[in-house]
Amino acid sequence: MNIKKLVKYSFIVISVLIFFIFGINKIILSQIKKNDIVKEHIATLLAMQENMNKLIKDIDNTANINELEKIKKDFFIYENKFEKIKNRLVSLENQNILGLFLIEIHKKEQIQSNIITLTQNELIIENSFDILFDIKSEKINYQNLFNNLYPKESKIRTQIEQKIMTQHNFLLLKEFSDMKYYSKEILFQHKNQKSFTQWIDKINSLIKHSQIEELNEYLIIAKSIGGYILKIEELKAEENKLVKSITQAISSSNKINAEVKKDIEKLSLEFQNTVYTISTILFLITILFIIILSYKVNKNVSLSVNEIEQQVHNGLEEINKLNQEITDTQREVVFTMGAIGESRSKETGNHVKRVAEYSKLLALLSGLSEEESEMLKQASPMHDIGKVGISDAILNKPGRFDENERLTMNTHAQLGYDMLKHSSRNLLKTAAIVAYEHHEKWDGTGYPRGLKDEEIHIYGRITAIADVFDALGSDRCYKKAWDDEKIFKLFMEEKGKHFDPTLITLFFDHLSEFLKIRDNFKDT
Repeated sequence: MNIKKLVKYSFIVISVLIFFIFGINKIILSQIKKNDIVKEHIATLLAMQENMNKLIKDIDNTANINELEKIKKDFFIYENKFEKIKNRLVSLENQNILGLFLIEIHKKEQIQSNIITLTQNELIIENSFDILFDIKSEKINYQNLFNNLYPKESKIRTQIEQKIMTQHNFLLLKEFSDMKYYSKEILFQHKNQKSFTQWIDKINSLIKHSQIEELNEYLIIAKSIGGYILKIEELKAEENKLVKSITQAISSSNKINAEVKKDIEKLSLEFQNTVYTISTILFLITILFIIILSYKVNKNVSLSVNEIEQQVHNGLEEINKLNQEITDTQREVVFTMGAIGESRSKETGNHVKRVAEYSKLLALLSGLSEEESEMLKQASPMHDIGKVGISDAILNKPGRFDENERLTMNTHAQLGYDMLKHSSRNLLKTAAIVAYEHHEKWDGTGYPRGLKDEEIHIYGRITAIADVFDALGSDRCYKKAWDDEKIFKLFMEEKGKHFDPTLITLFFDHLSEFLKIRDNFKDT
């Protein structure tokens, strides 16, 4: 095969490889989204389980039938939500060929096993809840009957005592005292069948030895009250046994909840490592093919001097085209990946374009060469690439972050650097610096390393100003765009704090040029 055909076919193969890389990236991003959905479902599942557990505790503490009915209604709501989310989780299926290589969180054995156990516990709790509800309802009913009848028992007992006192009969007084003692035993202390029987026996003895009419009515009331108390005690025993079983299931679920959360974090990290490995392999395959191509070209050159000169000339043109294509493709990949990072947080593609243009302009003004400034322009779109590792629940939260969410969000700088730091390409090395240091602050209060002053690379200081200037002037899911006066005021206040004071001076000295860039790349 002659050199021309070899180069031609090689170019086709390289094009196919590049197209394949883009396809793989799309599938990877799709899998990332799918795993994020799975994590969200599992988190919601755990939350439903915890809410159901809390209602179990609430039902044990309530003594009101209306509150009991409300707890039952809330429990069934959570139960239905739990079932729906569980069914959604089960219905998720692998939709791409990379399922053999990429981790699918919900299909991992330890996650599936824990979810199955969690579901079994939930079924135990559901069944136990129904029984516990019936026991609690019956117990409240008997307690209400007791509460309604007890004042009458106390009243009649007082009347009986007054009549016995007027008779001055020591034996009757002693029997009444015994009856009163056992009434307190059954009502407030032992609450068992033995005390109840002794109470009834004492009432019958009084009836036998006296003519007090109220004793017959008191006997009827005592039998009813005693029956209520014994039934309540019987229900309490059943309730305690059931609560013990539920508590064991809840304890098991709580332990599983912690294990599932820990497993999800571990699997997410494994997924990121797998994605990085696949991307690196594809990149190395492309480089290896180019090396082989170069070797073949060198080995098969056997032309005359004139032919060699002509072929070299033609070959150089083809190689230049290929190199330019590879360079353009590399830049396009960098820009596209940067746009992907921004799009996950609902930001427009024009944001990365504006940041790129601002960065180049500020780099030139600061004294960097045209070549280095252009390199920074090409790399700056990757400043937030680490956001692909942040969940949508945090990334697109419409309000302020809590402390844990803020700490999680701040990890995107480290994530971005870890994704890019292994490359020996100048463009990606520049992108790694930008991703790592664009949130550092001049006064040392930034993250992730708390660098200060000129410890922060010039690329990071420049991109920080470009990124903040554009972010403040753009709408986000958590805020509206600021007006220019407010932005400029903040920049002056943060001069020497957040931002490099020299760069801020250059920014304001050439403000019209920055505003022109903003106008040229407005969001549509």
